[in-house]
Amino acid sequence: MTGRGSEPTIEQHFAGRAPAVRATYDRIVLAASRFGEVRQEAKKTSIHLARRTAFAGIATRRDALILTLKSTADINSPRIIRRAQASANRWYLEIRLDDPAQVDRELSAWLRRAAELAD
Repeated sequence: MTGRGSEPTIEQHFAGRAPAVRATYDRIVLAASRFGEVRQEAKKTSIHLARRTAFAGIATRRDALILTLKSTADINSPRIIRRAQASANRWYLEIRLDDPAQVDRELSAWLRRAAELAD
C-alpha cells in the first residue's frame, strides 16, 4: 500500500472496501472538522486524525472500520469493542462502525473530547 515513494495514501485504504466504509470515514472526518482543523495522515495500517497530535486512528476492514479514540477515562458503552488503559489518564477505545448513521451525536461527543486532547 504505497503512494508516491513509500507513503500510503488515504485512497489506498479504501481499495476493495464496501462503499459504506468510505462513507462512514467521510462522516467521521466531517464530524471531527466541526470542532476545528483536522489533519488526515495516512499510515501503513491506518489513517490518523490529528491536530497538534493524533486523537483518532481509523483502520479499514472489508465491510467496516475500526475507530480508535484517545480518552482520559474509560467509557461504559456497549459500542466500545476493546479498551486499553495506557496510563492513569489515558485510554484507547475501539469502536467498530459499518454504517455512516453510526456517526451520531454520542460518537461526535467522543470525537470532540478526543480532539480536545490533541490541542
